[in-house]
Amino acid sequence: MIATGIGYDVHRLVMDRPLVLGGVTIEHSLGLEGHSDADVLCHAIADALLGAAGEPDIGHMFPNTDPSIRGISSLEILRKVRARLAELSITINNVDATLIAEEPKMSPHLVGMKANIGSALDLSPSRIGIKATTNESLGFLGRGEGIAAMSSACVDRPD
Repeated sequence: MIATGIGYDVHRLVMDRPLVLGGVTIEHSLGLEGHSDADVLCHAIADALLGAAGEPDIGHMFPNTDPSIRGISSLEILRKVRARLAELSITINNVDATLIAEEPKMSPHLVGMKANIGSALDLSPSRIGIKATTNESLGFLGRGEGIAAMSSACVDRPD
């Protein structure tokens, strides 16, 4: 059976944190606040995959109250999600995602993001879509207070 899922994540931009998106550390004056590395792109993809599998969201697998996963790489989160799907005999067909940020420019980093995510999911980068857009200066994203990501995923499930 073909199944799809959607995911969304947003984190606040703060001082004294690295900006990590798609496993790529991007030179920027602000980084994303969170219990993990706060990689909104990987988090949205993880939620889309878990949704397609009929599983609870990443907050159940990786609660922010668990000190043992503080600072965990979101690529590791994707690897664990991939392993969970494999346990369920679910095959990932593709993922598609959109980053929403006023800055920095994402286009120089998209190839690296696709390579990192593909490696974590054991998926060809050609099966991963990543786009970037702004919020046209509207709302908290438009004011540069945070970065968001949306994702969809398509999987083959045995049921």
